Amino acid sequence: MQVSVETTSNIERRMTIGVPAQEIDQAVQKRLQETARTVRLNGFRPGKVPMSVVKRRFGASVRQEVVGEVMRDTYIKALQEQDINPAGWPKLEPTVMEEGKDLEFVATFEVLPEIELGDLSKISVEKLTSEITDKDIDSMIDNLRRQQATMKEVKRKSKNKDIVTIDFKGFIDSEEFEGGAAEGHRLTLGSGQMIPGFEKGIVGGKAGEDLEIEVTFPEDYQNEDLAGKPAKFEIKIHKVEEPQLPELNEEFFKKFGIEAEDEATFREEVKKNMERELKQAVSNKVKNDVVDGLLETTELDIPTALVDQEIDRLRQDAVQRFGGQVDFQQLPKEIFEEQAKRRVKTGLLFQEVVKKNDLKADPAKVDEKIQEIASTYEQPEEVVAHFNSSPEQKSQIESSVLEDQVVDHVLEQAKVKEKKVKYEEAVQAGQPQQG
Repeated sequence: MQVSVETTSNIERRMTIGVPAQEIDQAVQKRLQETARTVRLNGFRPGKVPMSVVKRRFGASVRQEVVGEVMRDTYIKALQEQDINPAGWPKLEPTVMEEGKDLEFVATFEVLPEIELGDLSKISVEKLTSEITDKDIDSMIDNLRRQQATMKEVKRKSKNKDIVTIDFKGFIDSEEFEGGAAEGHRLTLGSGQMIPGFEKGIVGGKAGEDLEIEVTFPEDYQNEDLAGKPAKFEIKIHKVEEPQLPELNEEFFKKFGIEAEDEATFREEVKKNMERELKQAVSNKVKNDVVDGLLETTELDIPTALVDQEIDRLRQDAVQRFGGQVDFQQLPKEIFEEQAKRRVKTGLLFQEVVKKNDLKADPAKVDEKIQEIASTYEQPEEVVAHFNSSPEQKSQIESSVLEDQVVDHVLEQAKVKEKKVKYEEAVQAGQPQQG
């Protein structure tokens, strides 16, 4: 076997491999002999078909099959000899494969990039701090009650938090625009579902009334044809409904998995959940800033094969979220491309930080994270035992802890600025970014 490797880009390699003709011919002959023993052809007894007939009938297909196997096997052997770690399967193209001649083929593939981390001291991270107030808890409990509310139709003027059933039709320069009309639309006033000014213009309206409101689409509106433009909406109010909030009692508490006999105990449990959410949000925000900083300070090429694999994972996740009614391959790759690239880059950069600094998951932090997860269940000791008895589950926790340690390592060198914000702002800022 003869091997030569050509570097065609930072991450692409072109490997030319030669295999002696004798090796191919022997493999083809052996396969034809095996075929002769089992093949059934009219006019011949089983196992008695002449080799000349077998070769004439099956020689070309057997040779193609053998060449495919030899290319695969010798490619893998060549990688080991050359100490090359590919990032995905190659494109294999035979250049010489005639009978009696040495086989020659080219394997084109990508390798993981050589990464030179940027200056971590140039990374800026904003670390949010927040306190959960009684008002925050009141607001959370109000939201929980509204999730369980029943609706009662009212004849009064509408107000914020009412649900109105409306028809509406939008106009720009006296002409209807696409997507600007609906019938029987249920809208919670004050929810911010619609563009600024729309819901406010309905507040005070009653069932049976016709309204006309003027609003302006935001400059950053997703539909560029509408962004920044003034519009007029004709609105018909069909119904106004007022939410009937449930009582704060044991039956209500149980709906959220909380065993509490009184409101004070329920509030304490709600606060604990909010504290966990706040901690996670602050952590997410810091991690997002670290990832952004690493991406901005480090240039790297990423293998197409890894991006394609990540796109497929994202497509499969999307199908599962929407009930698995379509084949994931029907979803356009372009929708997920940027998110996939960010994920692949982030993974490679984190791996480089781990390798460069010889980081390993701290067993104490792994146990701490398992305990933290277990504390949210009714039988925490069973959850802890499950993680400790499942290598796969524990490995996922170890990976998560290692990511946290990468973030901590970057923070030691980055510029970190603390900013005090309200609870809602912290939670909103900590929403996971795509990728």
